Amino acid sequence: MRDYVTVCRGCCCGTVKKHPDFDHEHQLARLRELAAGSGGRLSVRTADCLDACESSNVLVVKPRGQQPVWLGFALDDGVVDDVASWLEEGGPLPERLALNRVSPPKPVKKSKRK
Repeated sequence: MRDYVTVCRGCCCGTVKKHPDFDHEHQLARLRELAAGSGGRLSVRTADCLDACESSNVLVVKPRGQQPVWLGFALDDGVVDDVASWLEEGGPLPERLALNRVSPPKPVKKSKRK
């Protein structure tokens, strides 16, 4: 089993337009470095849009054997540090990261055509 981190990058989360003072590429590079050093235990992937733009910058963390946790406002290196520690320790969500927890968007119901 692996841990997964999905990073929203195709819409506002990954652009300097919404967050001009944030280095989006640096954050993604740090997460990929963590994955490279994890011996295959961590996988980092990007998503075009996770539909949680009001909470950008969004990360979805899926620790082994646990439900995914949506984190918003991930706009500093401390969040990446806390995610790394959390996944290495394998424990419950740290209190500091709980401050970044956001609800995933509700699924859009498809209307039935007649």
